[in-house]
Amino acid sequence: MSGSGSLTTELWSSIDATYEAILEHPFIAGLTDGSLDQAAFRCYVIQDAHYVREFARALSVAAARAPEQRDIAMFNEHAAGAIAVERQLHESFFSDFGLSHADVAATPMAPTNLAYTSYLLAVAYGGSFPQALGALLPCYWIYWEVGKQLLERGSPDVLYQRWIATYGGEEYGAIVQEVLALTDRVGQDLSGGERDAVRRHFQTTARYEWMFWDMGHRQERWPL
Repeated sequence: MSGSGSLTTELWSSIDATYEAILEHPFIAGLTDGSLDQAAFRCYVIQDAHYVREFARALSVAAARAPEQRDIAMFNEHAAGAIAVERQLHESFFSDFGLSHADVAATPMAPTNLAYTSYLLAVAYGGSFPQALGALLPCYWIYWEVGKQLLERGSPDVLYQRWIATYGGEEYGAIVQEVLALTDRVGQDLSGGERDAVRRHFQTTARYEWMFWDMGHRQERWPL
């Protein structure tokens, strides 16, 4: 975490209750003690595959709007990496569950997933670059913080341990730190009103992160 007075410190302190609720959620707890129903994890993985496609799209939009060349390059690299690395992770789980690409494609995005990704894309297209950054950051940062927490505990389930090792590992951490550094650099030049807007988007998508795991735990589907 960045130093006192930085934008990232302000943002993280604004979601203390949300982050604690995430750590206490039975989906997260079930990853470490192995009690999570594999049907719930299967649902989560399918929805996450859909999510990553739209997250990568939002990253590409953010790249196009980034003010500096290095930031354009970083977000384009992250968009490509999100598709390549997470596809590899997802496909390993699909193989474990006996799922084909057709099975995944035939599963519609759950209501929560559609709402979350629609919000991300709306902010990426319609908000300022700092606001887009604020909306995108929780997906990076919360997964890293959760991954580090769970890595200390481990899991008796090999599937869940694979997930934990991906997000708690140093390679993923280095990617997150790049985005945190950018956030603090951008934050130095923000007006009070723009800083407030960034914080509101950050808080909203942090709540969506909790909702995403809850969606998987409930195996959420469209009622009609």
